Amino acid sequence: MGRYVARRLLQMIPVFIGTTLLIFLMIRGLPGDPIRALWGDKIPDPSQLAALRHQFGLDKPLWQQYLDYMGGLFKGDFGVTVAGRPVSEQMSQAFPVTIRLTIMAMIFEMVIGLALGVWTGMRRGGAADSFVLVLTLLVISTPVFVLGYIFRQVFATWLGWVTPTVQNSTDIAQLVLPAIVLGSLSLAYVARLSRTTVAENQRADYMRTAMAKGLPRRRIVVNHLLRNSLIPVVTFLGTDFGALMGGAVVTEGIFNIQGVGGALYQALIRREGTTMVGIVTILVLIYLAMSLIIDLLYAVLDPRIRYA
Repeated sequence: MGRYVARRLLQMIPVFIGTTLLIFLMIRGLPGDPIRALWGDKIPDPSQLAALRHQFGLDKPLWQQYLDYMGGLFKGDFGVTVAGRPVSEQMSQAFPVTIRLTIMAMIFEMVIGLALGVWTGMRRGGAADSFVLVLTLLVISTPVFVLGYIFRQVFATWLGWVTPTVQNSTDIAQLVLPAIVLGSLSLAYVARLSRTTVAENQRADYMRTAMAKGLPRRRIVVNHLLRNSLIPVVTFLGTDFGALMGGAVVTEGIFNIQGVGGALYQALIRREGTTMVGIVTILVLIYLAMSLIIDLLYAVLDPRIRYA
């Protein structure tokens, strides 16, 4: 197991370098000059413009800018914005909010999605199964921003259960509705995926053997059926964690949440490439870490899987 983990960590190095290089080049290639934007409609002094570009290293070749960025990154320095604010300080305020929102959305989709999937999978072909299939298909077909505005209109404007926008991003109670909106699409996929795997495994030979032995139904479902059906669901949930953090831009915009989405959007408007690269770099690291954790969980769920 230790050798497998070490090999996976080594494989992550070229993936991380290649991904960050691609992102760095794409963001640097965006139109607009963040230094020139500091003057607004006024004509800047060419000497001041050149001095600021030299200060932020924008007068260097792209390859040298990337090497300087990676060198600072390994020291824990994500650079500074054109306004002089450290990017790490900005991310330290934005990421905890988005992580909190993402965890709440993950809990929502795991609990409700797995419950619906197991329930309908064991009653495949019934009225409840058909209803859940239609409902999840409807959720999948609805864009997140439409779903967000519908939920806000119903639960905030009509029913008055919550405020239309989040007043305090650190208040967990105010993040419940945005978390439900953020996790709804993934919940639909989890429900359909777990339903399919449960229905398939229910007809497997080991299930018939367990029932023939007279084992309690609850033990059969939990220890045999559910455990063997979770592998594809865990794969989806692991990759979905990073996707939810990156996809929280729309949800955070609808509910005015001051998280990674808002910080990334503001950085894009101001063409602050350092902030965008820093945020995306952390998201890449989260994807890589979740991928490794998922692979290790396979051996926990299925004893037949072993890593030499």
